[in-house]
Amino acid sequence: MEKSTLKATIEAVLFASGASVEIERLANALDIPTDMVKDLCEKLSEEYSERGSGIKIVKLADSYRMCSVEDHADAIRAVNDIKRNTPLSQAAGEVLAVIAYNQPVTKAFVEQVRGVDCSGVVANLIARGLVEEKGRLELPGRPLTYGTTDHFLLCFGISSLDELPPIPDDEREPADDGDAADEDNET
Repeated sequence: MEKSTLKATIEAVLFASGASVEIERLANALDIPTDMVKDLCEKLSEEYSERGSGIKIVKLADSYRMCSVEDHADAIRAVNDIKRNTPLSQAAGEVLAVIAYNQPVTKAFVEQVRGVDCSGVVANLIARGLVEEKGRLELPGRPLTYGTTDHFLLCFGISSLDELPPIPDDEREPADDGDAADEDNET
């Protein structure tokens, strides 16, 4: 198959799937190397961008997905009568951050980090498609582990977890040490 036909086929598959498609699956289906799939998807993405298209192709971890350009979100919501998603609560943001930076994790781990029960928040994040069950630990009770989804990557506009911002160094430690020194001087 020539490149233009392969590119059109990838475009059709991404459009028809309506979800992320793994690079390996595309390569196997088209009987071409994964590097060629990546190259063709990047070329498609560039073509959409150059012509100012309302759709784009985004890379999410080891997959590609076709989606609309953010600039058209209001019109899409109006036509489809979609209500704007409510923002995440502070608790949901904290739980999501703990899961994203430490995955796969158990609820017990998240609760230990936050110091409060997080069952309802985790259930809400699963319902929103941002978090999913990743398996079970080989420990007593076989607790479930959780991790982020491709939808998480899409919502946060990143293609892999490597693009998450670094966790800042805890700047409170020097201040705490200084406070302790002041207390020693007062006695």
